[in-house]
Amino acid sequence: MPDKNIKTNNQLNTLLNIMAQLRHSETGCPWDLDQNFESIAPYTIEEAYEVADAIQQKDMGALRDELGDLLFQVVFHSRLAEEQGAFAFDDVAKSICEKLTRRHPHVFEGQKIAKEDLAQHWERQKRDEQKLSVSKSILDGVSANQPAINQAYKLQKKAASVGFDWDDIGPVIDKLDEEIAEIKDEINIADNRQRIEDELGDVLFSCINLARHLEINPEWSLRRANERFYKRFSHIEQQLETIGKTIEDCSLAELDDLWNEAKRDVS
Repeated sequence: MPDKNIKTNNQLNTLLNIMAQLRHSETGCPWDLDQNFESIAPYTIEEAYEVADAIQQKDMGALRDELGDLLFQVVFHSRLAEEQGAFAFDDVAKSICEKLTRRHPHVFEGQKIAKEDLAQHWERQKRDEQKLSVSKSILDGVSANQPAINQAYKLQKKAASVGFDWDDIGPVIDKLDEEIAEIKDEINIADNRQRIEDELGDVLFSCINLARHLEINPEWSLRRANERFYKRFSHIEQQLETIGKTIEDCSLAELDDLWNEAKRDVS
């Protein structure tokens, strides 16, 4: 029986060699030679979002291609680091292998860890690795250089890992209701934009906390909501086109009826 790992390793070596050729100082691609970590970073983020989009669309062909693009980003950054004498791709692979083995003692060392305790164990292990001092916050490991939804979700998970969390969903919903009531009060006050913005942030933060307690990824949930809105709005446009009208021609009541129809017909 052929060893699939050999084939995979051959393809990975081919990719690493292609990257080396692209960055060859004399015969490489001028565009690739001009790049650095900072210039490549936006492409890395873009490719990660395209992977998520392919998953959302359930398009396995696109997912295969987008994962390849994302892997190329890892190889590109690794090549840049290798040229600077910092590390190489093998070091990146070794690092994640060691980390995954270290953080899964229940798999690789036979330790008994209850399923409900796995998340707290993971966070504890991360803190031990980072060797946080008493002067540092447990939240320092959450980067601000990411979408705010992800940052809020991770901040909440970090806090929850040390017990700063509600035990059930009831108080979470109560907190969301409380924040909605507070923003209603602030809206009724004139020249109050900053307070409204603050309270809206609290509402969004509470929504993310609710998603976390429901074990729903808020980013994924919002992406699905965006997709539904796009489909339903497009449905309204198509319905109006068949009768020779535009959205601007319709009253708000007509649009509301069309929206309710779209909600029934478009999932």
